[in-house]
Amino acid sequence: MPATDTQRTIDAVWRIESARLIAGLARLVRDLDLAEELAHDALVIALEQWPQTGIPDNPGAWLMATAKRRAIDLLRRKTLYQRKEAEITREIEDQLDMSAPRPDDGIDDPVGDDMLRLVFTACHPVLGTDARVALTLRLLGGLTTDEIARAFLVPEPTIAQRIVRAKRTLADANVPYEVPHKDRLAERLASVLEVIYLIFNEGYAATAGDDWMRPGLCEDALRLGRVLAELMPGEAEVHGLVALMEIQASRTAARVDASGMPILLLEQNRALWNQLLIRRGFAALDRAVRLGGPPGPYTLQAAIATCHARATSAEQTDWPRIAALYDTLAATAASPVIELNRAVAHAMAFGPQVGLDLVDALAAEPALRNYHWLPSVRADLLGKLGRHDEAKAEFERAAAQTRNARERELLLARAAACAVRES
Repeated sequence: MPATDTQRTIDAVWRIESARLIAGLARLVRDLDLAEELAHDALVIALEQWPQTGIPDNPGAWLMATAKRRAIDLLRRKTLYQRKEAEITREIEDQLDMSAPRPDDGIDDPVGDDMLRLVFTACHPVLGTDARVALTLRLLGGLTTDEIARAFLVPEPTIAQRIVRAKRTLADANVPYEVPHKDRLAERLASVLEVIYLIFNEGYAATAGDDWMRPGLCEDALRLGRVLAELMPGEAEVHGLVALMEIQASRTAARVDASGMPILLLEQNRALWNQLLIRRGFAALDRAVRLGGPPGPYTLQAAIATCHARATSAEQTDWPRIAALYDTLAATAASPVIELNRAVAHAMAFGPQVGLDLVDALAAEPALRNYHWLPSVRADLLGKLGRHDEAKAEFERAAAQTRNARERELLLARAAACAVRES
């Protein structure tokens, strides 16, 4: 295999296996930072050896066995771990002896338990949102610090500091490497789902920069969501989030034109929507519903996305159904952003003046003070009511608030169109 092919294969293996590798090592050494160090040591050894020896039949198991041997060597040398060296080393050696590890052996069980521990540790609420996102992408997404920095348009040293501080915060707070007890599971799971959806949304509609979308982040979030759904099959909201992301991701090819300019939902060519992702989304939503209980916010949003996906044209969209779902969502998980989306749904279902009244009621919301979608939605509704001069001013206000260059171009173009209609 040519060197470049081997490198690409190693990169792919790392992206797939790194989270399970770090999760398994963290269970053994009880130290997240050390687990990541050992995993990267194994990767370096693979980069040195695999181009000469070839890719093992089971590369994940090869990396795990190599990292465990490295752990034993490291723990024997480091005085920092003297007190627990014998215990941990004996545990690792026992596992190595029992499994008689070879490069083609399977990775240790229980992989699911290890992954869940890692998910709940990386997304622990003791960390700030930015730290949770960075640590999750690093440990569970397999992204490098540079990749995370480029994805969020943040200097690489900033991301590196966030990750280091996040690990230190977890250590200082003595956060246990465990899945929380069932009486705290809902609270902690909400944090995990929030992080995954934040990653997806940054890819779906980038907050800043020159690109409207960053599909790589959507793919990372989808992969994390699918893994979590396998690990927690009995949690309806996990399937609800996966359904929501699958259906939203299905629109990717239709959301920008050839020059990269955004295309709004009602103007998209629905023939470009990915039917495989839509079917996957429907199946995930069905699993969420079959689990029973009142639908959570992600399941409700997935149901809204399903209404769009089932409509073969914008005109066939069941807006009264969407408005009713938003009413339920607003009662379940009230927030100014949800109320703004609810206003849009009511405008489409019952007329622009109904929507405008709901939007104007949100004008004093502090959380929406610099949220560019508020003047953008208001501008759209004003335009539909024939108040083009006011709509132009609102589109311009929205353009001044957004930090995404493509979105700014779109909003200014819509403002210019209002000026033409007014004249």
